[in-house]
Amino acid sequence: MNLTDAAIRDNHHRHRFEMETDGKLSIVVYQNVDDETLALTHTEVDPSLEGKGVGSHLVEGVLAYAEQHNLKIVPLCPFVAAYLKRHPDWNRVVSTAYNTSDF
Repeated sequence: MNLTDAAIRDNHHRHRFEMETDGKLSIVVYQNVDDETLALTHTEVDPSLEGKGVGSHLVEGVLAYAEQHNLKIVPLCPFVAAYLKRHPDWNRVVSTAYNTSDF
């Protein structure tokens, strides 16, 4: 399993980011809050891949995507919130206009 080659893509139609690892799909579901903000609501990794860093790699890719596209995120998903606590440097992409309590 090589996570560095795993590409994260935005599936606009399903409102989720997707990453394929060993033929299994991992996702981060989002809602558009406004033109510049995504609320990340749910992260899902295949049970056979749990504990292997897949979720963290996916979330980091989503945060990088947000930064590259000048988007802000609202971390409604507990996994994303936990990731941000462990990697506070990514708080630069967290929205200051919205709070998790707004949802």
